[in-house]
Amino acid sequence: MTWRPRVGVLALQGDVREHVRILAGLGADAVLVRRPSELAEMQGLVIPGGESSVMDKLARTFGLAGPIRAAIADGLPVYGTCAGLILLADRITDGIRGQQTFGGLDVTVRRNAFGGQVESFETDLDVPAVGAPPVHAVFIRAPQVEQVGPGVETLAALADGTVVAVRAGGLIGTSFHPEMNGETRFHALLLDEVRVRAAA
Repeated sequence: MTWRPRVGVLALQGDVREHVRILAGLGADAVLVRRPSELAEMQGLVIPGGESSVMDKLARTFGLAGPIRAAIADGLPVYGTCAGLILLADRITDGIRGQQTFGGLDVTVRRNAFGGQVESFETDLDVPAVGAPPVHAVFIRAPQVEQVGPGVETLAALADGTVVAVRAGGLIGTSFHPEMNGETRFHALLLDEVRVRAAA
């Protein structure tokens, strides 16, 4: 029987269904996570796009913020897209008053760095960590990584050098939304981390 890793998708707000579909397609048991008890059963987690400040408030309201921080500190593999990247960052340069993150990635991010909804754009990115062909990346009110700590690997950058994908250990963050166009290779990277941790 093929092993199916249990990977949660934080389902407080945002584009949850697309992530569930991709994870299931890659052979994971994809589960919606809204409570600490559900998080405790997961071997990996995806934090989707959405509104980072709203997700932060809801995570605290539902008692998930502390358990997610603890799970990250304990080595839980996590992939964050767009707002998820913001929530994984240790620092935000323009968060709303009182906004918090789960942290774990030694990066500084700027929210909505590329402008509002009307400034959304798409581009192809070379991402050596996932191989060829280039990744078709969709940016919607996307953050950018302004500073990268010494233990963080840059996975992708725009032509002007703006960092838009990073990894440190089992944590992966992208400014863009691979789930929007069926790109599965970042989720596959997450599942690789889950398998490595399970085998340790």
